[in-house]
Amino acid sequence: MAYNFADLFEHAVDAMPDRVALICSGREVTYRELDERSNQLAHYFSSVGLGAGAHIGIHLHNSVETMEALLASYKIRAVPVNINYRYTSDELTYVYDNADLDAVLHHRVYAPRVAEVLPSLPRIKHALVVDDDLGGAGLPTESVPYEDALAGQSSARDFGARSDDDLFIMYTGGTTGRPKGVMWRQVDMWRVLGGGLDFYTGEAAADEYQQSRVGAAGEASRWFALPPLIHAAAMMPTFAALFSGNTVLLDSKFDAHRTWKLVDQHKMQILIITGDAMGRPLVEAHRQAKADTSSLIVVASGAALFSPVVKEAFLDAFPDLIVSDSIGSSETGFGGIGFAAKGDQQLGGPRVQAGRFALVVDDDHVPLEPGSGVDGWFAKGGNVPIGYYNDPEKTKEIFGQVGGKTMVITEDRARLEADGSITLLGRGNMVINTGGEKVFVEEVESVLKAHDGVYDAVVVGVPDERWGHCVAAVVQARDEQPVDFEGLEKHVRKSLAGYKIPRVVWVADAVQRTPSGKPDYRWAKEYVQSRVSDYTV
Repeated sequence: MAYNFADLFEHAVDAMPDRVALICSGREVTYRELDERSNQLAHYFSSVGLGAGAHIGIHLHNSVETMEALLASYKIRAVPVNINYRYTSDELTYVYDNADLDAVLHHRVYAPRVAEVLPSLPRIKHALVVDDDLGGAGLPTESVPYEDALAGQSSARDFGARSDDDLFIMYTGGTTGRPKGVMWRQVDMWRVLGGGLDFYTGEAAADEYQQSRVGAAGEASRWFALPPLIHAAAMMPTFAALFSGNTVLLDSKFDAHRTWKLVDQHKMQILIITGDAMGRPLVEAHRQAKADTSSLIVVASGAALFSPVVKEAFLDAFPDLIVSDSIGSSETGFGGIGFAAKGDQQLGGPRVQAGRFALVVDDDHVPLEPGSGVDGWFAKGGNVPIGYYNDPEKTKEIFGQVGGKTMVITEDRARLEADGSITLLGRGNMVINTGGEKVFVEEVESVLKAHDGVYDAVVVGVPDERWGHCVAAVVQARDEQPVDFEGLEKHVRKSLAGYKIPRVVWVADAVQRTPSGKPDYRWAKEYVQSRVSDYTV
């Protein structure tokens, strides 16, 4: 046995076979049923020559079959690769090719785009299609129907031994550049995001049976994972929940109003979200909801900016709610966690208690002292990834030596506070240099979204003859009402230094975000370049 995702799940199956593992689209699937169907798919993979080391693209939105595909891959030591189902044909071709896919599973709604790119990728020998509830009904495809593939296959768990070193690959969203596949050993990913290390105490799990052992001794908790499983922000909490015998609710597409109905229907206790992109519509939908949401105990956010105004709104709506905000990335895993309280002040990214092996270093990779007031780079040691798939040069950029130990040196700017907590300032490659001053876009976005007339906002730098670049914003108005630009300017001046004030503002029908909830900065830059601004300071 090993610290392997398939083994850890199977321990939970053996300990709690009749518990409900997944709920999705009206289906309830027990641990035994999820295991048996995953075994059938794994046997199909083996029958067509897919085995250890094969790369299998998971081009699926949230569904039971998505988890079956992930588990089946791990069972035979293959490597599932997450595919962003919103990619254009060009982006899809790039990722399929860069990831060296041998096979792909896709929902029927994505069949036209899959059919468009597969002819140029002869390496991909096998494709399976899963029927869906998002508009795919009736679309033709040459892919093998998923249920046909499972039919007649053994449900027995008769696979060979697995390894700690079996590969886990998570492709990043590529919001500012081409997507990159972050490679982890499964044991390391488990330690940083799968429950192998306690987020709150930093203590490591004693053995591979600890999660299933503790889970079997208590009652199952009920988790609702709202982000897409193609992102670690949903995939890893889902695995952590399953390793511990809990029940996970999935929905094929995020809908704030439907979310509260499902919370009521299934008495969900833990809501997993990605920052404001899900938090704000959820809070506003809750004001209109007639659902009973008293079962909710925790709202846990990660992977995207969760601004104070939205946290405060949750605490207003749910006075006894625990609201958490975690930092981390595909390259670092868990980096720290913070908890919201009424009246919190936050400019920029979150301030969190640092996770184990997390620190802030200067440009020479020297650790900064608590309370130094110096901005540095967020870094993470301990269990770290192997590197980027098919990108040795980029791999060299993210690894560094700190005190003789290998660390991931991220592109995130951060500050180590006097009490040992870490304030995440923003992505280094998104910093706007205006007249020699540095502006972190997350800080400006957070202030903009605190204005009553702004529903969402994204900030970018635009060329300026005098300052080199100036701060610009694309905002989405609340309830399609006209934006009070002068009122908005007065609002941001109360919280931001003059050089941080957006000098140019555009209004969009909707601010575009990635499936993980992060702002799509490429879209924002194209938007401001393609039209005349709506307001200039």
